[in-house]
Amino acid sequence: GIAQVAAATGHTVVLVDQTEDILAKSKKGIEESLRKVAKKKFAENLKAGDEFVEKTLSTIATSTDAASVVHSTDLVVEAIVENLKVKNELFKRLDKFAAEHTIFASNTSSLQITSIANATTRQDRFAGLHFFNPVPVMKLVEVIKTPMTSQKTFESLVDFSKALGKHPVSCKVTHPKKTLTLL
Repeated sequence: GIAQVAAATGHTVVLVDQTEDILAKSKKGIEESLRKVAKKKFAENLKAGDEFVEKTLSTIATSTDAASVVHSTDLVVEAIVENLKVKNELFKRLDKFAAEHTIFASNTSSLQITSIANATTRQDRFAGLHFFNPVPVMKLVEVIKTPMTSQKTFESLVDFSKALGKHPVSCKVTHPKKTLTLL
């Protein structure tokens, strides 16, 4: 869903997963979802709907090797299994290959962002970016700022969320409670 919404709003996307089969199924699911969107959005002009679907799909590349594509990425949004050890291993690995300016974001809804950010050397460029499901339909996105997240990173993620047509809700990690600000 995140990949679909980003691609549909003009962003270049690289969808990464463990196998080509999973990626093929994901891309097929995105195409089916886009066709539903196009049917509603372009009810009066089916040709424009088909063009929208094709153009959006053309901006989604796939890979089974995140380390090989992250070097030219501005933003990494992780949405893998809710397991701190697995997330930390992924980000620790990607941190070695990502460009200096690359922002890392986790889509976790249950793990502490600070605990994941600490696996990297870019805590100032790390935040939470939690999309609600189904992503193409739900408008809210939590932008979670840790004590180490820079204001520039936070603002970039808020702007990115808005560019996706979402309504970002600011969350600052303060223990033991979260502080929420509606933007």
